Amino acid sequence: MSDLVVQVRSKKKMSEVARDLEAAAQRNKFGVLGVHDLKAKMVEKGVEFNRDCLIFEVCNPQQAKRVLEANTEISTALPCRIAVYEESDGVTLATLRPSALLGMFNAANLAPVAQEVETTILRIMDEAAR
Repeated sequence: MSDLVVQVRSKKKMSEVARDLEAAAQRNKFGVLGVHDLKAKMVEKGVEFNRDCLIFEVCNPQQAKRVLEANTEISTALPCRIAVYEESDGVTLATLRPSALLGMFNAANLAPVAQEVETTILRIMDEAAR
């Protein structure tokens, strides 16, 4: 694990983590804007890919508005994403740290917003993993 990526492990089944992630996001005032099934998409494109991997796009509209009003370029890094994938010993939830992503935009004034979002996303991941 690096300073950029944070991971949470779960012993639950992939389907349970996916269900619980959507519920945790809602409880924490984040919406799930979309879910991408990478395995299915790769197969659809004729590429064999044997690992289950779902990418959840999550967003808190109030936080996104604060960030975008300050710097519209940051839209290139939105919405936040949480990956959920199977490994031999269970399921992993992973995300890029919003605070690290924001650092790429030289927007120190938005650090408190990024930290709030990061704290909430990590809470969502922990809730889904338990």
